[in-house]
Amino acid sequence: MAKQVLVDEAVQMIKDGMTIMVGGFMGCGSPHKLIAKLAQSGVKDLTLICNDAGFPDYGVGKMVAGKQFKKIYASHIGLNPEAGRQMNDGETEIVLIPQGTLAEQIRCGGAGLGGFLTPTGIGTPVEEGKEILTVGGKDYLLELPLRADVAIIEAARADESGNLQFHGATRNFGEFMATAADITIAEVKEIVKVGRWILISYIFPVFLSTMW
Repeated sequence: MAKQVLVDEAVQMIKDGMTIMVGGFMGCGSPHKLIAKLAQSGVKDLTLICNDAGFPDYGVGKMVAGKQFKKIYASHIGLNPEAGRQMNDGETEIVLIPQGTLAEQIRCGGAGLGGFLTPTGIGTPVEEGKEILTVGGKDYLLELPLRADVAIIEAARADESGNLQFHGATRNFGEFMATAADITIAEVKEIVKVGRWILISYIFPVFLSTMW
């Protein structure tokens, strides 16, 4: 499979009913070109795993406004009133997850782990329907891993083999998501020859491709 594909080709890989992960934090570090194309594509009945629901006209919020998701896993949706309306009206199922728990669920999905124990959520509605285990006299929730069919993320730079370099805080969920999907599509600002990194920070392999 080609390591480099055009935006239109990348979007065609995402089909109705798939589960997708979308990187970014309130739109910062999100793959905006991919999101814009997906919003225009009409793909529907998707399950979204993302830190948040974006804004109504920015980031993944464009797809929320277009009612392209049947289910959303996120740590908060407060910046997108449309997401709240869809949840309250029963149009979209929204699962709210503590932010650290969400990140760790994605990391576990990429690492092949069966889940992890956390005290976060004990004694709150977060624990409803979940298994509670006692370790050393303390109660923990068993949180299960999350995986996706496709992850779409942004990176600052990629080499021709598909290794990624992230810039500052824009890496947010991108690193974990890159490992937790069957296909990872990275929207990058620059593609360089293998081994030619200017400022090496985080380099991560992607399963599919970088993209112009």
